[in-house]
Amino acid sequence: MTERESWDAIVIGSGLGGLTCAAYLCAAGKRTLVLEAHYVAGGNSQAFRRNLHGSQYEFDVGVHYIGECGPDGVITRLLNGLGLAERIVFRPLDPDGYSTLYFPGLVFRVPANWDRYRERLLETFPQEAEALGSVVDIMRQVAREGSRFQRGEIGVADLASEAPAFMKWGLRPVTELFGEHRLSQQSSAVLLGEQGDYAVRPSKTPTGLAAGLTDHYMRGAFYPEGGGQAMAARLVEAIRAYGGEVRTRSPVERVRVENGRVVGVTLGKTHQEIDAPIVVSNADLKRTVQALVGEEHFAPETVERVRAFRMTLPLFAVYAGLDIDLRELGHPNTNHWLWGTYDIEGIYDEVEAGELPDDNLAYLTVTSLRDPESPHIAPKHHTNLQVMTLVPQDYDVWNVERGPADGGRYHRDPEYRRRKEDLMDRLLDKAAAVVPELRDHVEWREAATPVTQERFTRSTGGTSYGVEFSTDQMGPARMGYETELPGLFLCGASTPSGHGIANVMFSGLRAAEAATGESLRASVLAGEVLGDRALLPPLRDDWDAWRESH
Repeated sequence: MTERESWDAIVIGSGLGGLTCAAYLCAAGKRTLVLEAHYVAGGNSQAFRRNLHGSQYEFDVGVHYIGECGPDGVITRLLNGLGLAERIVFRPLDPDGYSTLYFPGLVFRVPANWDRYRERLLETFPQEAEALGSVVDIMRQVAREGSRFQRGEIGVADLASEAPAFMKWGLRPVTELFGEHRLSQQSSAVLLGEQGDYAVRPSKTPTGLAAGLTDHYMRGAFYPEGGGQAMAARLVEAIRAYGGEVRTRSPVERVRVENGRVVGVTLGKTHQEIDAPIVVSNADLKRTVQALVGEEHFAPETVERVRAFRMTLPLFAVYAGLDIDLRELGHPNTNHWLWGTYDIEGIYDEVEAGELPDDNLAYLTVTSLRDPESPHIAPKHHTNLQVMTLVPQDYDVWNVERGPADGGRYHRDPEYRRRKEDLMDRLLDKAAAVVPELRDHVEWREAATPVTQERFTRSTGGTSYGVEFSTDQMGPARMGYETELPGLFLCGASTPSGHGIANVMFSGLRAAEAATGESLRASVLAGEVLGDRALLPPLRDDWDAWRESH
C-alpha cells in the first residue's frame, strides 16, 4: 500500500508568483510542493519552441521587458533573498529610448531616467511646459511614495504625513490629474503611451498605477538572458535545492476543506489526495474561489465581490520568425508602441463593446535584439519578434461558444482559424510601418488568442493581467494574501500587488510571509539571503532553462 503523501505546503500554479512563494516557503523550512497543470513551469513567463528546417525558435509568452533589475531593484532583492541574484543576467534596452511611441505625426522616445524623460516631454510640448512639468513632478512623487508604502517603509497610519502626493492623487483616475492641469489630448496620450502594460482605460487608471509603471523603468528597462523561462527555471532550481518539488502535468481538481480549514488538494487526473495544512493558490482568482475551493467555504459578501470583479482586457499575440537579422540591419533595441490615434479612451470604448478598432494599439518587441547571444531564440542571421494588441473578452469574437477551461473545443474550427489569420495579417502590416523588411521575410508565424491563453493558464476571460487594476478594484478592494479560510493563501496578478513580473514575484513573497507568520519582506528588502547558496547546484554551460522547467 502506497504511503499517503503529505507536505508542509502546496502551491497551485507555477507562474512567477507561485514559484517565488514556494521558494521562500522552502527557504523558511517548509517542505513545499508546486503543482502545475501544463507540461512546463512558468505560467506567463514560460516560453515555447518551434522547429523549422532543423532550426529552432523560442518565443516568450509574457516577459518582454522589465524594470527593478538594478542593484536596489525589487526583482534583484527577491532573487538575492533566494541566493539567485548572480544566476540571472539582465541585459539593458536602449537607455535613451527603451520604448518608442508612435502617434499620428509624432514619434517619442522614452528614456530610462526621470530628469531626461521630463526634459524630453517639455521639448516635445513646449506650449504646455509649465503644466506638463508639474504633472511629471507629481507622478514622480506619487510613484516614490507608493513604492515606499508597498515595501513597508510607510505604514497605513502614516500615509497622510509621509505620502501626501500618494494620498491626494494615488487612488484617483489619472485623467483627473491631467484635467486639473489642462493637458492636451496629445501630451496625455504620450504620458500613457505604454499603458498597454496594464490595459486599463485612462478614466479608470489610478494615478498610482500610471506613475508606478513609468517609475518602474526609470532606473533601466531590461530583459533576462534566456528570457522569462530562465527566471522560472532558476526559481524551480531553488525550490528543489531547498527541499521542495515542482511537478508539471499535475492539475489540481479541488482544494480539500475539512472542519472549516484547508487540509490539502485532490489532483484532477488521478484523483489522488495530497495533504498539506497550507495551500497557496497562484491560479486564476475566480476559478480558485468558484471551482477549486468552492463558494460554500466563503462568506456571501466575499463570493459576491469575487463574482463582480472585472478581468483585464486580454491580448492577441503574433509570434514571427524572419529570415533576416534586424540587428545586422541596425534596428534599435527598443519597444515599439504604435497608436493609431491619440484617443486612447475611445479605443477602450470599441474594444469593450466587442469590436476590433482599426486604430487599435500594436506593440512590437524584437527578442533577438534583447538577447542576441541566446542559442535558442532564433537561428543565426534570423529574427524572433512578437506583435500584440488589445482584444475583446467575448468568445463570439473568435466564433467560440465555450472556453477550453470548461471543456470547449475550438482549435480546428475553420472560422476561428480564419479570424485569427485575419488579425495576424493586420498586425504584421502595422508592424511593417517600423520594420519595412518584415513582410517579405516572414518564414514562421503563428498567433495566440485569449482562448489560447485560457487553455494554457485557465485565466478567466483569457486575460494575462488578472483582475483589472482600476480605481475601484485596487488595494483593499482586492482579496489579500491571507484569506478568511484558514490555511488558504493567494498570490499572483489579482492580489493587491497587481500584475507584472516584479509585482507577482512580490506577491509570492507576501503570501509566503502570511503563510509562515515571519517578517520575510523586511529581511529580503534589507538585502538578507534566506536561502543557502551552498545547496544550489553548480552552474553548467549546457544548462537549458526550458528543459529544466519540465
